Amino acid sequence: MKVLLIGAGGREHAIATALLKSKSVSKIYLVPGNGAELASDKLESVALSQSNFPELVKFAVDNSVDLVVPGPEQPLVDGIESWFRKVGISVFGPSARAAHLEGSKAFSKEFMMRHGIPTAAFKTFTDFEKAVEYVRNVQTPIVIKASGLAAGKGVVLPNSVTESEEYLKEIIVDKIFGDAGLEVVIEERLEGEEVSVLAFSDGHTVVAMPPAQDHKRAYNGDQGPNTGGMGAYAPTPIMTDNMLKQVHKSVLQATVDGMRKDGVPFVGVLYAGLMLTKTGIKVLEFNCRFGDPETQVILPLLDDSCDLAEIFLACAESRLDSVSVKFKSEFACTVVAASNGYPGSYQKGKEITLVSSYPSNVHVFQAGTKLIDGILKTDGGRVFSVTAVSPTLESAIATAYENMRLASFEGMQFRTDIGHRALSYKKTQLTYKSAGVDVDAGNALVEKIKPFVRATKRSGTDSELGGFGGLFDLAAAGYTDGVLVSGTDGVGTKLKIAQEIGCHTTIGIDLVAMNVNDVLVQGAEPLFFLDYFATGGLDVDVAADVIKGIARGCEIAGCALVGGETSEMPGMYASGDYDLAGFVVGAVDRKKILPTLDRIVEGDVLVGVASSGIHSNGYSLVRHIVENLGVSYDSPPPFKSVHKTLGEALLEPTRIYVKEVLPVAKSGLIKSMAHITGGGFTENVPRALPKEFGVIIDARTFEFLDVFRWLKKVGNISNAEFARTFNCGIGLVLVVAKENVADVIRLLKENGEKKVYEIGKIVKAVNGERK
Repeated sequence: MKVLLIGAGGREHAIATALLKSKSVSKIYLVPGNGAELASDKLESVALSQSNFPELVKFAVDNSVDLVVPGPEQPLVDGIESWFRKVGISVFGPSARAAHLEGSKAFSKEFMMRHGIPTAAFKTFTDFEKAVEYVRNVQTPIVIKASGLAAGKGVVLPNSVTESEEYLKEIIVDKIFGDAGLEVVIEERLEGEEVSVLAFSDGHTVVAMPPAQDHKRAYNGDQGPNTGGMGAYAPTPIMTDNMLKQVHKSVLQATVDGMRKDGVPFVGVLYAGLMLTKTGIKVLEFNCRFGDPETQVILPLLDDSCDLAEIFLACAESRLDSVSVKFKSEFACTVVAASNGYPGSYQKGKEITLVSSYPSNVHVFQAGTKLIDGILKTDGGRVFSVTAVSPTLESAIATAYENMRLASFEGMQFRTDIGHRALSYKKTQLTYKSAGVDVDAGNALVEKIKPFVRATKRSGTDSELGGFGGLFDLAAAGYTDGVLVSGTDGVGTKLKIAQEIGCHTTIGIDLVAMNVNDVLVQGAEPLFFLDYFATGGLDVDVAADVIKGIARGCEIAGCALVGGETSEMPGMYASGDYDLAGFVVGAVDRKKILPTLDRIVEGDVLVGVASSGIHSNGYSLVRHIVENLGVSYDSPPPFKSVHKTLGEALLEPTRIYVKEVLPVAKSGLIKSMAHITGGGFTENVPRALPKEFGVIIDARTFEFLDVFRWLKKVGNISNAEFARTFNCGIGLVLVVAKENVADVIRLLKENGEKKVYEIGKIVKAVNGERK
């Protein structure tokens, strides 16, 4: 196999070194290459420009190249893959459209938001004045990024509004990055440890490589200007196995699946730059190729039984699952030697002295080097790197530095603390917090939500938090012969939309509604409520917003929030995810328990009480429809709505019917009720009837909401499927004697209900089959 490897850095030398181990590789052409051909007669530098695609294709065809491996991002973004695909040569790398993941930060962020991949909150701007207005009003620290490729220099972390405005002017107005700055991304500044996880992908299968941590700053202690990278080590102990599994599922596989669903399969190396924040793992950026210096530290860890050339070819041919990809159970450390002055100005042409041979576990990868008259000389900022592989991280670091000191050139500089964060981490005493559970944050949350909880106080309880259990006095609530009615429920995947758009203030109302409406149909008054909030990492502000919504729901329902459980479970939930469950207890006088099935007769009327929208069921289908359409939750609603965005419109909270309906239930005028939740009309109305009866519902008698018209049309959903999935505009159905319908509607309206409909009637089942 002949391979054309494009690039001239240490990354490309590391790739070439790994490819040389393949028995099937006979020649590796390096374009434009460096002094690395000294390492093997199979390596040959070719003096062609890596941006001259026609000349590269001609060379590849003339020399019978079988596989092309682009190293840098620019050729990939510029579409080099299609040039070789057209002449039948396999390319290990994404198409230009897929490389947009790295080529446009705005595209990348919008893609992540659309597919639920955890990342920092962000806004994109093309207008300088609007961007300035935003940074003047934003309340949290920010990061400003030029959307396009800016040679690694397009990211700034301003420390003041003035700095932000200066950076925005330089990028948008002065165009210091050219077209790369036509659009900027302004996102929240995340705090935590940075980790890089690279993965092989064939467009379907994803295989992660060992997580690495690089060192961008020029000087020890992470001081000085940013560079391309002064060293790295892998695997990092900062990322646990459970974290890596989470990244594989929620980031890597989710990205590859999302790209394929968008019609743009991703082939090659997917590089995820991650931040391990206190609230979970979030994506900082995606790259569409091997990183530098991560490649130099990862590929030496590839197991000797694996063939990198075959892995590359398998990815290009969409059969990655047919080859073995394994890594050694060892550690590697890479230290970069740079020219004096780097990353600023520096001199070239300094003679490099390397020893004639190195131990088998040590590799020297050349980057900014050039062979002049048989002498190896410096030709760049980062000149070469030394990588050592060893059973322990400590010995890998020591061996790398021991061999680095055997090499020299005038002005050579390198950091002497590569791996320091891992070493410090390993010495840190373990705590519950370091394992991902922050007890102090939990305590802070309790204090923050106490005022919300107190607002739900009612007769029978004191609504104070902190005890082991919540008390309720039935006698104080006026019940002497009451029957307790309980219910439990969640919110379903409506939560995903709340998490994707960062709106958590109303989802708690949904939780309460789903529970209290269920006990209401038994004729019961909701008395007290408990919640369960589970998350991978507790964000106090997010949790407080959710519980504030729960408290608001309890106020609407007239029940007390007497307690709950906040469960922080790192490894169980993805970054930024949380789940909710609720539990309600109500009471009803024994003689007024519903339903009274023996009272239901043919001809009884169905009275429908309007819903506010989708409520909390059918959201897996809703999200599927939105995903297939490729629309953003930030876009305006494509149907009539009081909300500004589609996401906000879809989060319209579920109605709570207690105050409007309970007085009517206590009057004895209602025979039965059905809460229209999961299963829609088809599944829920029959639950409120004797087996010998069915119903006829006339859909023309009530308002079919605009959101349902839109979903039905764009989702191409049949009438039957729609009726068994959604509430269609009716959230509660009452069974009422025909002679009592007028009184029931009047009482409902007196209690504040605005939209009540007579929607159908009770009929006898035909041949034992309900209608």
